[in-house]
Amino acid sequence: MSNYRLETKCVQGGYTPQNGESRQIPIIQSTTFKYATSQEMGALFDLEASGYFYSRLQNPTCDHVAAKLCEMEGGTAAMLTSSGQAANFFAIFNIATSGDHIVSCATIYGGTYNLFAVTMRKMGIEFTFISPDCSDEELEAAFQPNTKAMFGETIANPALTVLDLERFANVAHAHGVPLIVDNTFATPINCRPFEWGVDIVTHSTTKYLDGHGSGIGGCIVDSGNFDWKANAEKFPGLCTPDDSYHGITYVEKFGQGGAFITKATAQLMRDFGSTQSPQTAYLLNLGLESLHVRMPRHCENGLAVAKFLKENDKIAWVVYPSLEGDKYYELAQKYLPNGTCGVVSFGVKGGRAAAEKFMNGLKIASIATHVADARTCCLHPASATHRQMSEEELVAAGISGDLVRFSCGLENAQDLIDDITQALEGVDLK
Repeated sequence: MSNYRLETKCVQGGYTPQNGESRQIPIIQSTTFKYATSQEMGALFDLEASGYFYSRLQNPTCDHVAAKLCEMEGGTAAMLTSSGQAANFFAIFNIATSGDHIVSCATIYGGTYNLFAVTMRKMGIEFTFISPDCSDEELEAAFQPNTKAMFGETIANPALTVLDLERFANVAHAHGVPLIVDNTFATPINCRPFEWGVDIVTHSTTKYLDGHGSGIGGCIVDSGNFDWKANAEKFPGLCTPDDSYHGITYVEKFGQGGAFITKATAQLMRDFGSTQSPQTAYLLNLGLESLHVRMPRHCENGLAVAKFLKENDKIAWVVYPSLEGDKYYELAQKYLPNGTCGVVSFGVKGGRAAAEKFMNGLKIASIATHVADARTCCLHPASATHRQMSEEELVAAGISGDLVRFSCGLENAQDLIDDITQALEGVDLK
């Protein structure tokens, strides 16, 4: 499918049925796979042959969907995981271990921040968090001799900062490390980070890729562009023999385009078991088939709501990168000229209490720990997804007490605006 355009890949990528085979991706709901001889099975365990033996590591349904996402992002290899959290954890832990260091943007999803700042620090991996708007001097100073990667989000959740992909990729590469970017909010429909120098992309497939709130999942896609061998001293896990697989060296055995995902599957999925189920992968594929149709509507609704909020006297501020005058408008025009996402962040005058009262008055939009759904939903991040962060950490992440994350679904835009209007009528600014 490499010669086809993105819309066609959404619909038909990853799976080409042969004569008499299922037209839809089949659900292979099986834990195990039969072989005629133990020698054939042994070759799979030694990574000497391709195939399936246990669905904790690989499953045909999941691999078909991962292949579609790989084609959509323009990568060389991909894998599905049980959640976006698992995808980000695997992407970092695949190349960093105790004693290593990662540079990360501060304006990232609260769950990812906690994963990095708390849990992975307990594992001995240190993180330096920087502003996406930091100076060149601050960015350079964040790197250390033991830095193994840089991490950011194309569009941050929920701060909606837009990462300057080229700038951060160039700096990461100058220090001999890959740039890993979470592309959940943009999706490959609105931005393909590999085209701007990004090396590895992650997704929470739970969001726009699925689109219907039907299954939790994640994905990692490798561009195949980062030269691990040129920086072999930084990445011994990829460039030196793996004793748990009879001395296989991943970059030698699977090449620059296959080493990263093979290692993540063979080692991390083997040991941590953060597997996406075949049923969830099947539902994800149904969402992917309409992604190119849905994303423009999400963006259209998001822009309409953002324009309305900007002119409302009960709204203190509005952040939406596609809105003229937004701090990240120029970067959005560069990296996401066809639209950013359907999420609008704004503050209600009166602070946290006013924001919560406004949300309680909504009728169409539901209060939910979710985002990027076909149905409009909203959340108060400071008391939900970012609840565990200190006040200083909230400020660094761009999260204020009055912030409302409003995720525009696929409903009629005027109905969403009318719902916001009636909910604001119940907010007393006195």
